[in-house]
Amino acid sequence: MTTFSEFTGTLAYDAIPEEVRAILRRSFADTLGVAVVGATTEIASITRKIADRLWRSSPEVGAARMIFDGRPVSPAGAAFAGAFTVDSIDGHDNNSPCKGHAGSAVFPALLAVADSLRASGAAISGREFMVALAVAYEVAYRAGLTLHGTVSDYHTSGAWTAVGVAAGVSRLLGLSQQQTRHAAGIAEYHGPRSQMMRCIDFPTMLRDGVGWGAPSGVMAAYMAELGFTGAPAITAEGQAAAPWWSDLGQAWRVVEDTSYKPYPVCRWAHPSIDAARDLMRDNKLSSEDVTRVRIQTFHYAVRLAGHNPKTLDEMSYSIAFPVATMIVRGKIGPQELLPEVLQDEEIRRISKATELVETEHYTRISVGKRWADVTLYLKDGREIMSEARTPKGDRDDPMTAEEFHTKYVNFTTGLIGKGRADEMEAMALSFDRLDSKGLSRLIGVVVAPLDRHPRRGTVTLTEG
Repeated sequence: MTTFSEFTGTLAYDAIPEEVRAILRRSFADTLGVAVVGATTEIASITRKIADRLWRSSPEVGAARMIFDGRPVSPAGAAFAGAFTVDSIDGHDNNSPCKGHAGSAVFPALLAVADSLRASGAAISGREFMVALAVAYEVAYRAGLTLHGTVSDYHTSGAWTAVGVAAGVSRLLGLSQQQTRHAAGIAEYHGPRSQMMRCIDFPTMLRDGVGWGAPSGVMAAYMAELGFTGAPAITAEGQAAAPWWSDLGQAWRVVEDTSYKPYPVCRWAHPSIDAARDLMRDNKLSSEDVTRVRIQTFHYAVRLAGHNPKTLDEMSYSIAFPVATMIVRGKIGPQELLPEVLQDEEIRRISKATELVETEHYTRISVGKRWADVTLYLKDGREIMSEARTPKGDRDDPMTAEEFHTKYVNFTTGLIGKGRADEMEAMALSFDRLDSKGLSRLIGVVVAPLDRHPRRGTVTLTEG
């Protein structure tokens, strides 16, 4: 059996299946689109200030610029601010069996280290960056599956992405296999084993833990490089972890489990949103036709609730309000995350008239996928019920290239110029074909400040 440290140290670009490469290219472009909107949030503003004040660079390590900001800080500081920026808008890629997200930590962390290497004269190529991404994603996913499979508490993505980030950064830094083992162990031990359901029940700026998982992984690799020890990582080594690692290098969880979000809200709400959208469209309804709504879904989704959110965080971790938003507006994009939407009386009317019902069947089968159905009660007395469904963006119902592009354009328009947006998307979708100068150019486009901020004149996405 290939160990995770062997996999990290020896994986070659040509050994990465094209299907994996295609997913990572797609995730790169998709994550950047989400990060553009995320850069306008109060979460991003605060964490950039913290990184600038408390995580400055040193002469020994090249500085890393914060994404869509440009100020130089340490690689850990850039990873910290970047992960919070991406995670502030819940629209990035997803892994249902892990109940979380890798890209929101992996991309900002590895971009920060790559930028630091560029600054110190050791720029890497797109192929090298692809290998590090593949390592980080695959190790993160398997560490997440192990964590969820061996402990009873439900931890945030930061807990297991820290391990994946440590592996990916170890590859970028050229650490030995033994150093990589220590890096993963340090990241796992010091990473944030934060409680996800606390953030669901009490939504705040804490989000999915990646804001601390990303810098934990970055710092762990640099610590291991200097001789700090911490092996083993129990989510990546040992008998208890073996069931989730036995086919490493032969099968790819990246291919099996990566999914995408059409809407920037919690994935658990997506099947209900999709069902409501289809019912409204297929029956040619307007929101005025709807008197109340019933959503049947699984346990965790019912915990989202959110009939009367007062902040962006509460909106992102809710289900009733996003479903009502879809019924009223027919879409959920960055414009539906603006503060004034929370005061929309028609959305609030339907949200308050939404009943959430947990069913044992949906709870039992919502493991690798998420299930729900929606019933609309109409003024004319009719009851229209959807079929049971799972979200758009899963492997069995994928988003098309056109849908990805439309999402990207919707997320970037008005914040960065069209020429810059087009260049960034094109380079991200072919980043592994870039030489070191080309990848440095892509990083430069990503770290430059937004072309227009705050969003739409004087309006900024805020938390309250």
